[in-house]
Amino acid sequence: MNRYPWLEDYLMDKSGAEQDFKLEWQWQRFLVRGKMFAAICTPGPEHSAYAQRTMVILKCDPRLAEGFRENYPDIVPGFYSDKRHWNSVYLDGEVPEELLRELCDMSYRLVVEKLPKYVQKQLL
Repeated sequence: MNRYPWLEDYLMDKSGAEQDFKLEWQWQRFLVRGKMFAAICTPGPEHSAYAQRTMVILKCDPRLAEGFRENYPDIVPGFYSDKRHWNSVYLDGEVPEELLRELCDMSYRLVVEKLPKYVQKQLL
């Protein structure tokens, strides 16, 4: 069950957002200028720590990532990604909608900030 039916539209509403499907990973990815800022996936049974739960993977400021994980049991280290810079949010969990929107915005912003300045201006 996905408690956040608005999520995909929210991610696609970001300036320059594109979507693809990474077949070998079974990930629905959200990108800006070829750089991933979010992914939705359901890890298989071989990843028992993630309990076959659908999640969105989002980039996060490493100074904040641990705090989110400590305060929200449905925010965990990023699945199959750098756990310092990425968090996973279970979509059947209890993360407040407003917080999930903020996490999506932060992820997008962190990726855009790494793009060349002229690209950032085009996106804004």
